[in-house]
Amino acid sequence: MDIFGGLNDKQIEAVKAPDGPVLILAGAGSGKTKTLTHRIAYLLDRGVRPENILAVTFTNKAAEEMKKRIARLISENPKPPQLGDLFIGTFHSFGAKILREEIECLGYGKNFVIYDEDDAAALAKEITENMNLGDRFKPASFLNLVSKIKSELENGLPPTNDFYKKQFDDFYRMYAERLKAANAVDFDDLINLPVKIFKSRPDILEKYREKFRHILIDEYQDTNRAQYVLTNLLAEKRRDIFAIGDPDQAIYGWRHADFRNILNFERDYPNALVIKLEQNYRSTKNILDAAHEIIVKNAERKDKKLWTENLAGDSIEIVEASSERQEAEFIADEIKRLNKTENIGLDEMVVIYRTNAQSRVLEEACLYANLPYRIVGGVKFYQRKEIKDVMAYLRLIQNPSDEVSLKRIVGITGKRAFAANGPAAGWEELKESAKNLPPAELIKSVVKKTGYRDYLEKKFPDFSPDGELESESRFKNIKELIGLAGIYGDLGEFLHEVSLMQTERDSGKGKLLNLMTLHSAKGLEFEAVFIAGAEENLMPHSRSSRSLEELEEERRLCYVGMTRAKKRLYLSFAKRRFLWGEKKENPPSRFLMELPPTLVNFRSLADGYNLPEMDIEKF
Repeated sequence: MDIFGGLNDKQIEAVKAPDGPVLILAGAGSGKTKTLTHRIAYLLDRGVRPENILAVTFTNKAAEEMKKRIARLISENPKPPQLGDLFIGTFHSFGAKILREEIECLGYGKNFVIYDEDDAAALAKEITENMNLGDRFKPASFLNLVSKIKSELENGLPPTNDFYKKQFDDFYRMYAERLKAANAVDFDDLINLPVKIFKSRPDILEKYREKFRHILIDEYQDTNRAQYVLTNLLAEKRRDIFAIGDPDQAIYGWRHADFRNILNFERDYPNALVIKLEQNYRSTKNILDAAHEIIVKNAERKDKKLWTENLAGDSIEIVEASSERQEAEFIADEIKRLNKTENIGLDEMVVIYRTNAQSRVLEEACLYANLPYRIVGGVKFYQRKEIKDVMAYLRLIQNPSDEVSLKRIVGITGKRAFAANGPAAGWEELKESAKNLPPAELIKSVVKKTGYRDYLEKKFPDFSPDGELESESRFKNIKELIGLAGIYGDLGEFLHEVSLMQTERDSGKGKLLNLMTLHSAKGLEFEAVFIAGAEENLMPHSRSSRSLEELEEERRLCYVGMTRAKKRLYLSFAKRRFLWGEKKENPPSRFLMELPPTLVNFRSLADGYNLPEMDIEKF
């Protein structure tokens, strides 16, 4: 079989690297997956037994794609090896494999069960109720802290006299006891417990070291402390570890990933062979140069610079709009133009934004422009649970005969969801207030009187792809709805307009425009990329003001978004923006200021507006 077919010199060097520690710094669009799969095929071609190979990645989809590619590569071999014993999977599937074989040494039964997020949340809620903690201590916040501690292989919080810590310590102890009593483990235990087994039972560790002699880790920059320790325990004896990744694309700090694991690889393995994959096959030269100007400002990174044999291409378009609506309308119009005049398919274009709440105005622009679209990695704004819940209350206030809305409301759990008790006093009060309150104030009243925010915090305790608690992300969607409602003085008019927005203008067939968050865009590529909301406090997010570390992750997030583009890249910002129910007047993102004028074309849609802290002449 032709293991090296279609590979460039650096990729071939990586594939043929000798046994021992190898670090592959694979830039965006440089053929990372191709290099990794060819490396595995090369090991098999050398006669390495499939059961002696451990390849770990972060998603089941990535693992399946790798398996298919390897099968195609070795199919030309006269006697292809059987791949049934080759382990290619996620960290958690590998941890579950270890536990199925060894968990009894920790006092669990082999018939243990794995608690999913809902199971863990239900257990946490029961424990906090038994502790009589009231509303001061949220089960969701406790669970997030448990996950952080387990991901970092800690035993608990540092000793203090803090009352919160004492309550958490009690919760942590009871949570662990209840899990074990139920012969259950949670998601973090799938990594945490195998580490505990390996550290406490050298004989078991040695068995797996003998079994997995060649260890390959994909997306090494996204490993957390527990995953890092697990793989290094296995690799410690032979030191045959092949780590591939890109610290410039480390964007999952909120999931407890520690990109310093890849930065410190040469410290852990002083004789490591380091190979840089810097040739990019995706983007134009201008796009790569612009992205480099952003990422090079980060202090914590490995030096590399992507290059390409592709053409220089068009300038990066920097677009200033007077409002978020004008920004969205421009994006929709430009997408239609690219589709018509440059024959770029809708499915070959993407609109990217920092937070989910930004999608609402973009979706409306698509609907008005008759552009069929899909939300990648998410749900369309008006189809999101929290929006449909609140709208059900408003519809029932407007029309008490609306049985569909009544059934939805009754199905909402929560101590203060008054609809569950029939026509309670709160319901009558809401109906009465509807006569005098404009739609925006009425939504606020619904949220307050139903205790809906508390309900979200209990039901959605985990982090969203925006890097914040999902409950908070969902509540921001409600704030966005409040902002929209502020335009209307009449409830009936508002409901009518929202109904029109919910009407699909495409059949679901054919090519669809992509809308997604920056986090969801990682690993994808498109002919044309629009990044909306390139403003301070949005991109970079306002949370990044807390630390240089968070700002550098925001910079990496911007870099990831820019390097999704093949030929056309647009970054837009608005003079003023209604977001989360509030009027925002943020200056343009600092990232725009870092782009050389030779690479960009600036255009303003906001007549008579002078950009704050920005030299227009630069563009």
